[in-house]
Amino acid sequence: MALMLKFAARSDVGKVRSKNDDSAYVGRYLAVVADGMGGHVGGDVASASTVLDLVHLDVPDTPDAETVLPDEIQAANLVLNELVNANPKLSGMGTTVTAMLLTGNVLQFAHIGDSRAYRLKNGVFEQVSHDHTFVQRLVDEGRLRPEEAEMHPHKNVLLRVLGDSDASPELDINQYPVEAGERWMLCSDGLNAVVPDSITERIMRGTASLEETANDLVETTLAHGSPDNVTIVVFEVVDADPEADLPPEDHSKPAAESAAEPAPDTGQLTIAAEGGLEAGAALIRHEMSKRPHLLVGAAQLATETGKIPVVTQRSGEKRAAAILTHKGPGTQTDAPEDFEQSEHRPRRWLVPTFLALMALILAAVCIWGYLWTQTQYFVGNHDGNVAIFKGVSQDLGPLKLSHVDTVTDIPLDVLPEYTRQRIQSSLPARDLAHAQMIVNELTVTVRQNCPVVVPEHPGAPAASTPLPSYCQEIRP
Repeated sequence: MALMLKFAARSDVGKVRSKNDDSAYVGRYLAVVADGMGGHVGGDVASASTVLDLVHLDVPDTPDAETVLPDEIQAANLVLNELVNANPKLSGMGTTVTAMLLTGNVLQFAHIGDSRAYRLKNGVFEQVSHDHTFVQRLVDEGRLRPEEAEMHPHKNVLLRVLGDSDASPELDINQYPVEAGERWMLCSDGLNAVVPDSITERIMRGTASLEETANDLVETTLAHGSPDNVTIVVFEVVDADPEADLPPEDHSKPAAESAAEPAPDTGQLTIAAEGGLEAGAALIRHEMSKRPHLLVGAAQLATETGKIPVVTQRSGEKRAAAILTHKGPGTQTDAPEDFEQSEHRPRRWLVPTFLALMALILAAVCIWGYLWTQTQYFVGNHDGNVAIFKGVSQDLGPLKLSHVDTVTDIPLDVLPEYTRQRIQSSLPARDLAHAQMIVNELTVTVRQNCPVVVPEHPGAPAASTPLPSYCQEIRP
């Protein structure tokens, strides 16, 4: 039998922060939590933009089920980069994302950052996500015990997030077969930072309803001081209702507000596509009203109050443009007879002229494209060593679009595994100076593992194997 999600969600600003940088959405087929960062300006923008870019996946039938979720998250990351380029004040903003998409009897999972996903199935409660933090890496490498990680001063330092720091961040991707009756919980780190997993498990097991679970988890976090925003999404996998695709009357709003937003006309769509804030917000609310869901945190503010105008405006523009693209003008039926006849007269010169013009345009685009690639740089692998390349890492058939600019003396095999993987898959740089800065950072990293050579007798030269070149100081 088909499956769907029964759900509840809640978000709270906490007792210290002045605004909520968390966002979350949950519906019958999609659940996502995003914890934004970037200080006073950008955290709420990053999380709200990312969540609103994913809500269209909340449908019963999704093509390319195993790849659509990570692909859409990567697309949302590109949007964040576009927002930063348009508004440099947002530079440095980013967000975590933990998302699950129900496709048939499988939950597609995609994750980056330190928000978490927990599962309660067949009596077993477990964390299924992996924190992408500096402290968790120390634990994974055996350099820190888990109990020490809770008190580490850098436990909130993130290694992987969405944002303008990486054009193509690495996501954790997995698939989980599901069955009716199992419960899942997604949360921002505002919960697990102050509430032990044992208490979270007790609440997950001991509450009768999903709403009670979400409320108890938030209230428990507040009782523990809640220095950060806290957001909870709880859902249970259930057998699909025969009328599952009908919009609910009051699933996420009071009865007075449960009526669907009126559909915008072409004029309103045009205004939204041109950046109209109110028209964009109305369009987003109309699309949301067509499906049962809960939207909380910064994303809710962006859609219902317009308090994050850059998100409301951009999201409205995107949706309106997509709708208008599929609306073609009506065909004319009152054209003069002589015009209709002229339509059928042969014009033999049109086809060769058109083909020649297309060939010229194609040649110009290809030449411009190649010249553009030669203004790009990336850091990659050259015969086992880190190297700076000029161009782009892709090739166009037999045509290579990059060449080695500088080969360093840093071997790949001395780099940490995650860094080595990123270098092997090519690490893009904004320009040559940025690429050199990346290499300098890699040099600092590998030098941390260089041995310290001390002569046996003062004044005597050290009788040991020469240090690798990357371990030696550069002298003028």
